[in-house]
Amino acid sequence: MRFDEAYSGKTFIGSHPNYDEAQAVIYGMPMDFTVSFRPGSRFGPSRIREVSIGLEEYSPYLDRELTAIKYFDAGDIPLPFGNPGRSLELIGQYVGQLLNAGKFPLGLGGEHLCSWPIIRAMAQRNPDLAVLHFDAHTDLRENYEGEVLSHATPIRRAVELLGGSNVFSFGIRSGMKEEFQFAEKTGMFLAKFDVLEPLKAVLPQLKGRPVYVTIDIDVLDPAYAPGTGTAEAGGISSKEMLASLVAIATSEVQVVGADLVEVAPIYDPTEQTQILAAKLVREMLLGFIK
Repeated sequence: MRFDEAYSGKTFIGSHPNYDEAQAVIYGMPMDFTVSFRPGSRFGPSRIREVSIGLEEYSPYLDRELTAIKYFDAGDIPLPFGNPGRSLELIGQYVGQLLNAGKFPLGLGGEHLCSWPIIRAMAQRNPDLAVLHFDAHTDLRENYEGEVLSHATPIRRAVELLGGSNVFSFGIRSGMKEEFQFAEKTGMFLAKFDVLEPLKAVLPQLKGRPVYVTIDIDVLDPAYAPGTGTAEAGGISSKEMLASLVAIATSEVQVVGADLVEVAPIYDPTEQTQILAAKLVREMLLGFIK
C-alpha cells in the first residue's frame, strides 16, 4: 500500500478522504515481533480506529473540533510478519515520505520498537530534535537477550543518536538498575513515577524546538489501561495523561510528530484501553496540529 493510497477499512473518526489536502496522516504499525511478555499490540491500530466512532469530535480540553483540521487515515503499513529488521526499514521509509510531503505523522503501534525508525527519520530532518517519552519502562537496555533492536531498547538507540540531554522520559517506574545509571550518566531527564509536574518544568526549556512525542500506553496504571503487553502497577491516571497532552499543546514547543504504542486489545475486553487510546489520539490531533 502506498502512503497516499485510500484505505478501504475503518478509519479514525473524521478522517479526510483526500491525502493531498491533509495536514496530518494517521498510520498503523502492526508489529509485535520482539515483545518479551504478552504479544497482541499488532491489533492495536485497527481497534483504536474502530472504537473512535464513540468519540465526540469536540474537545472540551482544547476547545477545538476535529472539523478544524484535515487528517488522512492511511491504514496500516503492510509489514512482513516476523521480520523486525525489514519492518523497521519500511516504517522509516514510510515516515520519511510523509515528512518529505510536509505531513504531520501520527503513528499507532504496535510495539515500542516501532518508534525507533521514526525518531531516526525525524532527526535527519530536525537536527535540534528533542524526544518526549511517556512510559512505565525505561526502554534503555543495550540489548535484550542479545538483540539490540528490541521493544526494550528504542530509547537507548534514541539517546545514542540524539544525546542524552535531548531525551526526556516521564512516568518511569520499571527498568534494570543499569538503565537508570545509564540515564544519569548520559544526562537524560528521567522523571520517576510522575508525568504532569515534571513535564511542566521541562517544556519552557524546549521553547521553539522541534519535539517528537512517543507514548507507551503502559505509562498509565493498569486500572486505566489494562490492555497492554507489559502492564506495570503504580502508573498515572487518564486525567493526568490528558492534562499532559494539553500542557504540550499549549506550550511553545513545535511538535513535529507523535505516536501511541503498545495497545493490545485482547487483554481488555472492557475496551477502556482502546477507548482511552482513541481519545488521546483525538487530543494529539487537536493539540499538535496548528
